[in-house]
Amino acid sequence: MDQLKTEAGQKSAKLPTEVAAHPTYINEFNSWLEFRLTNTSSSAWNETFGDLTRAYYDKGKEGLDRELGKMCSLFVMRKAVSPSNRRHQKQLADLRFPVEWYPEARTIQRTIHLHVGPTNSGKTYQALKRLETAKCGVYAGPLRLLAHEVYSRLNDNGKPCNLLTGDDQRIEGALDQRITSCTVEMVPLGVSFDVAVIDEIQMMENQARGWAWTRALLGLKAKELHLCGEARSVPLLRKLADAMGDQLEIHEYQRLSPLKAMDHSLNHDLKKLQKGDCLVLFSRQAIHAALREVQTETGLRCAMVYGGLPPQIRAEQARLFNDPNSGYDILIASDAVGMGLNLSIKRIVFSTTTKTLGPVILPLTVSEIKQIAGRAGRYRVAGQQEKDGQFNSSDAVPSIPPAPPSVGLVTTLSDQHLPIVRHALSAEAPPITTAGLLPSDEVMHRFAAYFPPDTPFSIVLQRIAELSQCHSQFRLCDLSDQMGIADAIQEVKGLSITDRIVFCAAPVNLRQEMAEAILQELAQAVAKQQVLTLPDIEHLELEVLDQDESLNRFYLKKLEGLHSGLVLYLWLSYRYESIFTSRSLAFQVKGMVETRINNMLTRMAVQRISGLRKPFLQRTPTFVQGAPTALRAAAGF
Repeated sequence: MDQLKTEAGQKSAKLPTEVAAHPTYINEFNSWLEFRLTNTSSSAWNETFGDLTRAYYDKGKEGLDRELGKMCSLFVMRKAVSPSNRRHQKQLADLRFPVEWYPEARTIQRTIHLHVGPTNSGKTYQALKRLETAKCGVYAGPLRLLAHEVYSRLNDNGKPCNLLTGDDQRIEGALDQRITSCTVEMVPLGVSFDVAVIDEIQMMENQARGWAWTRALLGLKAKELHLCGEARSVPLLRKLADAMGDQLEIHEYQRLSPLKAMDHSLNHDLKKLQKGDCLVLFSRQAIHAALREVQTETGLRCAMVYGGLPPQIRAEQARLFNDPNSGYDILIASDAVGMGLNLSIKRIVFSTTTKTLGPVILPLTVSEIKQIAGRAGRYRVAGQQEKDGQFNSSDAVPSIPPAPPSVGLVTTLSDQHLPIVRHALSAEAPPITTAGLLPSDEVMHRFAAYFPPDTPFSIVLQRIAELSQCHSQFRLCDLSDQMGIADAIQEVKGLSITDRIVFCAAPVNLRQEMAEAILQELAQAVAKQQVLTLPDIEHLELEVLDQDESLNRFYLKKLEGLHSGLVLYLWLSYRYESIFTSRSLAFQVKGMVETRINNMLTRMAVQRISGLRKPFLQRTPTFVQGAPTALRAAAGF
């Protein structure tokens, strides 16, 4: 504890000038911190210890130092802020009436068609068929993969369509004259549409991204708005439709093929895996380990799908698994399998019913288990749909009579998890009660003006979170990712508040190797208003492409990191076109990386993968190993 207080006091030298000028408040902060970390039975202890533990888990001592400094700054600012400033900040952070943020949408008498049902019920397909008949419209999906799919299908079917994602924008005609397929964050609210489709509307409750679905729902200027999602979204959407003055029509769908939980698990016997099975795990490392073990134990070739793979590679792996003549018999996947891919899975096998987020283990929710399990027993495989020219969306239904649907089976790898899965499949997921919100860029800009110029932007975001007021039907989304990015580029001098807001929305995973260094290098270019071509990015490891393909997961991880860096460059190139000028080259190199990743996965499917230690069945997460003594002691370890 003394060590933590000493370090907190030392951070005052790096605090904003107006904060560091209050040594009395800093002493009070040390007392406050000691109280919160020694009263282990209080919720305050859980919050403070959790924040410090996550910071250490993510960035080691540097992360712990940064979190202590942020806590100290916030504490002092709460004490030092004038009543007038506090009042104005609270007014700006008042988010209670988001329906009024979009006056143009409120002038339109919208009809909302709510398509609800379980996975594999055809709800998305019906909405897309209506979109296809519109003169102008928009599809808003949760993944780049789905946006690309709808874009390709419509154009292949002779319906001109634009593509609008953060890192790939193919605008081939006026947005109000044709269909546009986009990710939900990129929905153009300034355009009037005949028909709009928002997919996976239940994601409006998502802690990180829910704001994007709420924004699209409240702000789209469409005469006809089709929402596709789970039935648990109906009660909240009824209330929101009434608040917006929109007419709501509900279309209910039933699953097109039965889904059954098995009576027994695999009892940890990988030899019991069969052709058409999908083994679901919840970490990249476990997936790569499982690939080797499953192929060794069963003699069957495996495809892989997980979030770290580029969308194009995930789609290719899905195609190989679906193709009965490809030689790929089993799919090993993360929870990414639950959305965006149409897969011909006979049986889902859960390796566990928990997932690890940083230092925390969380149980899968009923909704998450159902979403993943619902991939089993698909009504029709993707390959058949392609031949018929149908949409390959997550709920596509063919327009010709299909073969009798197969029963989708669900089980677990071990006995201990089977009762949890069986209960989830028979239970009703709790209804969605709130939709996520974020303040607008304009509000954040005005809010930041009430702080000293050298105040870390993450502290501005934290203060918004503390002061925000929301209606009971809404809640502020988690700003942790934005705060992490803000901290990563805080020392870059010359960035405006607008620049920092833009960067905080960038697609970057700071846990990836070199991600923070690349982000800082790109931010430096913006701060200096200096052209930065792709070959000039020091920390973008383009030389990886010059190396011989090494069949181990570490080389694959480098390729994935390079791909993420290229996506970030492309994303920024659409926002700072005069600075990031190598867009064409970035697309070309991105394609090369995807080809190499695909080649590696193909080779992995027929060879043993090196660089792995324990079998994935023997691995257990480590939570506090190496953490500071004070933190371990406070937690009772």
